[in-house]
Amino acid sequence: MAEGIFADKVKKLGLKVEADSAGFETFHRGDPADRRSVAVAAEHGIDLTRHIARMFTVRDFDQYDRIYVMDRVNYNDVMGLARDTADEQKVDFILNLVTPGEDRVVPDPWYGGKEGFEKVFRMLEEACEILTKNLSPNHLIT
Repeated sequence: MAEGIFADKVKKLGLKVEADSAGFETFHRGDPADRRSVAVAAEHGIDLTRHIARMFTVRDFDQYDRIYVMDRVNYNDVMGLARDTADEQKVDFILNLVTPGEDRVVPDPWYGGKEGFEKVFRMLEEACEILTKNLSPNHLIT
């Protein structure tokens, strides 16, 4: 959802910013976005139907200026691939955009029904709004 929300916001601002989404669970590789994420995003005018899950790789540190994670497991996974301090400094919890330094996690909406997906959408929308206000036109984000 974060990638779709962010992409929608930068498009509306006319910025040329590259964003992508990646994870660590191999069994999701190649899958479309969860149908509940797609439905909630669609209710907000955002199309997630083209999203295909891919794996995070070390190359992402070279490709992107910032790397935002949703939870501590992903944070540890990304930091485990960091090659140096420069890579590590690119990584942060996405909700630190809203509450700096608190390392709050985005809850997994999987078992929360539609309400869980809506709650996560609102959290990510707030973070992405802050992120877009702080961008230059040439940022690359995963």
